[in-house]
Order: sequence, then structure tokens, then C-alpha cells
Amino acid sequence: MEMSENKQKMLRGELYHAFTPELVAARARCKHACARYNTAGEVSRRRLTELWRDINQDTTPLPPPSPTPEEDEKLFDNDPWVEPPVNMDYGFNVRLGQNVFINFNAVFLDTCLISIGSRTLVGPNVSFFSGTHPLDPVIRQGTRGPELGKEIHIGEDCWIGGNAIILPGVTIGRGGVVGAGSVVTKDVPDFTVVVGNPAKVVRKVETAMDPTQNSSEWTGWPDDHVEGAEVPMAKITQESQVEETLP
Repeated sequence: MEMSENKQKMLRGELYHAFTPELVAARARCKHACARYNTAGEVSRRRLTELWRDINQDTTPLPPPSPTPEEDEKLFDNDPWVEPPVNMDYGFNVRLGQNVFINFNAVFLDTCLISIGSRTLVGPNVSFFSGTHPLDPVIRQGTRGPELGKEIHIGEDCWIGGNAIILPGVTIGRGGVVGAGSVVTKDVPDFTVVVGNPAKVVRKVETAMDPTQNSSEWTGWPDDHVEGAEVPMAKITQESQVEETLP
């Protein structure tokens, strides 16, 4: 079925109307898909992946089943892991890379595309708000007026602390770290820690991944093993209180 001009405007980040029958139905579909995922209970990794792809409307075929449950679970080792409950507006505008972990109570207002790069970790109660509204109440008009959105892009190897809020139009660069409870209103450079409301840069992440810090090219972890975080989030937050804010 041909996409309506109104839906195309939504995806482009232009003013559109959210309470048309088409978009009301799309949100209802996603709501029910999320409910099935959130209430699935103790099911196999295969079934959970199937339910997740139903939310995203991802039609990629699942791999053929393996002979044993253990072998079958391994087939999905690189798929994103999303702890229920999770809530979204549309689902089809959320894209997660490999080995992404999303903790419980995540909210995705995916008016526009929300992408999260591989190996990124997201704490509990994190919200991604790609939707926004006109400031002028004459234009806003409650449910009768138009709204709009801006894409959110989270790079690979990021870490977003619990209760953080990512606002419309934000891009977080590779290896970026967002302190717990922060509200991110502006782009975050690669390998940078931001903390606060609004979130501000407090330090750089020291890592071999950063080409500006390492003369040799990063080639991955030995034996493909990912070490734990070098500095706990709580310590980063404490240090930010005594460090000068970087420009």
C-alpha cells in the first residue's frame, strides 16, 4: 500500500498530523506488539527475537532451528537484547545494532528514526524522544494540531546510564558515555562523557579505540573478549563535580 503524504512528512521530520486513522492504527499495532513482548514470560530466545522483530516490523527470516535448545540459543548471540517492559510509538522507526543491551522500562517515541549502534549498553528507564511539538500554542492545538520530529542516532560502543533522556535531533558519537539521570539536548562527540541536565561534557574517554589517542589502528578485542568498564558510572559522576567542564 502506498504511503500517505502525511506519514512521509512524519518520517522526514516535517509537520504532520498524528491523529489520522492511519497513524492511530500504526500506534495501536505497535502497542499490542509491545504487550505481547512484555508479557511473553519464560520463552526461548528464538521466540523473544520473533516477538521483537514483530514490534520492529523486521521481516528478516529467522535462522533454521538447531537440534538442541542450547545450540539454538547461540544462533541469536549477536541479536540485540531488550529487557521487558519496553514501550514504543511505532516500532518500525527503531533500529538496534548487534550485541546491543536495553534494560527494562525503555521508552522510544519513534516519530522519526532512532538508531543505536552495535555493542551499546542502555540502563533502565531510559527514554528516547524523537517527537516534538511547535512552541506556539496557536499552531499546537492539542490533538488537532500538527507535530514533528527529529532523528536520534546513538553510535557504536556507547553507554547510557539509567534514567537518562535523549531529546530530538541528538547524535551521540562512538564510545560516548551519558551519566545516569542526564538530559541530553545536544550532540555528544566521540569518546566523551556527558553528565547533568542539560548534559555537559566532563571528560574524554581514554581508549585505544580513539584514533586521536592511539597511533595504531584499533583491531578489536583479543579473542573477541569485551572487558568491563574501567571506571564505574558513579565514580565518573563524582569526578565530574571536581573537574573543569571542557569547552
